[in-house]
Amino acid sequence: MPADLSTVLLIERHRGTLDKALESVRTREYWSPHPEHPKAYPDAEEGRAAYEALLGHRFELDQPGTDGWAGDERSPYGPELGVEYPHPDPDVLLPAMRAAMPAWRDAGPEARAMVCLEIIARINARTHEFAQAVMHTTGQAFTMAFQAGGPHAQDRGVEAVAYAYVEQVRTPEAGEWIKPQGKRDPLRLRKTFTAVPRGIGLVIGCNTFPTWNGYPGLFASLATGNAVLVKPHPRAVLPLALTVSVARDVLAEAGFSPDLVCLAAEQPGEGLAKTLALRPEVRLIDYTGSTEFGDWLETNARQAQVYTEKAGVNTVVVDSTDDYRGMLSNLAFSLSLYSGQMCTTPQNLLIPRDGITTESGPRTYDEVVADLAAAVDGLLGDDTRANALLGALVNPAVKARLDAAPGIGEVALGSRAVTHPEFPQAVVRTPALVKLDGAKPDSEAAYMSECFGPVSFAVAVDSTADALELLRRTVREKGAMTVSGYTTSAEVERQLEEVCFEECAQLSLNLTGGVYVNQTAAFSDFHGSGGNPAANAALCDGAFVASRFRMVEVRRPA
Repeated sequence: MPADLSTVLLIERHRGTLDKALESVRTREYWSPHPEHPKAYPDAEEGRAAYEALLGHRFELDQPGTDGWAGDERSPYGPELGVEYPHPDPDVLLPAMRAAMPAWRDAGPEARAMVCLEIIARINARTHEFAQAVMHTTGQAFTMAFQAGGPHAQDRGVEAVAYAYVEQVRTPEAGEWIKPQGKRDPLRLRKTFTAVPRGIGLVIGCNTFPTWNGYPGLFASLATGNAVLVKPHPRAVLPLALTVSVARDVLAEAGFSPDLVCLAAEQPGEGLAKTLALRPEVRLIDYTGSTEFGDWLETNARQAQVYTEKAGVNTVVVDSTDDYRGMLSNLAFSLSLYSGQMCTTPQNLLIPRDGITTESGPRTYDEVVADLAAAVDGLLGDDTRANALLGALVNPAVKARLDAAPGIGEVALGSRAVTHPEFPQAVVRTPALVKLDGAKPDSEAAYMSECFGPVSFAVAVDSTADALELLRRTVREKGAMTVSGYTTSAEVERQLEEVCFEECAQLSLNLTGGVYVNQTAAFSDFHGSGGNPAANAALCDGAFVASRFRMVEVRRPA
């Protein structure tokens, strides 16, 4: 990094943040450098105005190789965004990005980390603007768009920078090697070790959480010396375009080429992600989305290290509880949040057909299902609260799956439409809960497939032992981002842990309060495990960053 005043300022400003992040990932304690409450950011109206000023205009980035303009975003709340983004010519853009990398490589791990943290700090200062962009591209309700799309996503970015830094400095920059030779003079070598980036990182964004899922890969690749090309989902470009814009500004101010971070917006139906993923310059790929395309990337992008988060079937095993109301309340919230449009939302609830034990007596399968339906209904009975929790359905495919739910099995809880007072065009629907018999072969096609959106299945099983075996098979064959269990039995708890250890799935036990299985906290929780079909990587661990660079050694006589 150039030895100028900005270098000193960035290190003074952000070294403490990096040190605290390093400590937090070591201890797994709670910590966040970014307040999550909107009132901590006083510029709400300025943020909304900044977002609205973007609508209906071209989003200029002044990056090389722009051969046209693309953009066709419509808010799930109704309005068209009308923003156009630069469309790239890869033959021009990718060589320019490669040319920017040597100076960035030579800057070293600490300088790169400081620049990355400055980018995140500038994004944080515009959180209200980003929240509006996330809300109107994903359909998240405002509070979730603010928190998950803002501070929580920014935390994940800092976490990736911390992991990247510690892996790079594990090896010293230089060392003296002296080998005794008895009576002869010793052999002496001076060795230097440089973290060398792999190439261009391609971040393929998702529609539902463009920043939360996009920032780990973006900052892990950038902090390890790679250039990063961001290819957003065509329905959620704006949050990542804003990110690219901020990153380019900071890089330029720090004395580096802004072409280290570029945007690749695509024309409708173009399939640009496939084209870019096979380019020889692209050596890293981060992807969140469907299993089909994730599998295609893993199979075909052989020149790149590919990190995928795909689909899974998240399962809850209900054996027993000593807080029945708390369990129902927690599950109701988990099923409702963002209309179930989260990769961590529970889908299958495995309940013994003979029922469960509770602190107030036994409950039959039918009673548990009816009580859960009533808990969801009570939670969402007020339309104001329902809108604040549900948000809008992100695309018509989600609504189609919801509409098809009554044909799958007996409906324990039907979905209802909710009118949004500010955005009457928004498609807002409460969740559906469907009863299935786990012993019937015709039910298996439903509960053994991901049904993304606000549809969950109450699956009757013969016993808790059968539930554990079905859980094992589900995770092994279909994958799971989350597993949840409710039991008062130490033996059942041990068995749940054993299944999750063997099948490599993240487990939450007996959540009855204000922590939900959907949510993971940066610096403490691992999102995904990388050990089952739902994802081949975890956010965030050492393995997520270590293969983004290689150590190159130079030896000279001392």
